[in-house]
Amino acid sequence: MHPSAALVLWLAGIVAIQFLGYPGLGLMLTVAVLSTPAICRPWLGYARRARWLLLSLWLIVAFNTPGEALQDLSWAPTYEGIAEANLQVVRLLSMLVLLAWLFVRLGRDGLFGGLWGMLLPLRYLGLDTGRLVVRLSLVLENLQTEHEKGAWKKMLVGEARFVDGPDSVRVAMPNWKMADTLLLMIIVLVVLGGLLL
Repeated sequence: MHPSAALVLWLAGIVAIQFLGYPGLGLMLTVAVLSTPAICRPWLGYARRARWLLLSLWLIVAFNTPGEALQDLSWAPTYEGIAEANLQVVRLLSMLVLLAWLFVRLGRDGLFGGLWGMLLPLRYLGLDTGRLVVRLSLVLENLQTEHEKGAWKKMLVGEARFVDGPDSVRVAMPNWKMADTLLLMIIVLVVLGGLLL
């Protein structure tokens, strides 16, 4: 699979997650895990790092969604809020699965190539896509780096230890194949079908 096609597939999956219920999310996650079984370990790491975000999201949605209060307690979340909070947490976990799929499937060099290929049409508009790809690649590489505990406190007081990035970025572009074109056509048809329904 061409890296740009994988990025388009990933973006379509991220958008689709917002409209899927539990059966659709389960099917998407099953396909992702079966196509790339190595995503399980990185996904667990992402989920562990996002645990406070997941808890905060659940609390905010559960307590701020109107409906019938749990066991008629005025301070309790609503039944509807709990149901919506559970779904939003599963959606966020699904996004982390797709992120792990993207990183494992493409790797660092494939991700650079995919970004370069996707942004290539913007060069005709006069935008410097090379600089954008390098900056995005540094951000994504930093997200995959395990930081020491409490590093965010050091960043706030200006005592953070910054890791040097690579001196050069090499972008290797594999050949575009007919299978990549078919994949993009299927994605476009599915998205258009979803919009028309």
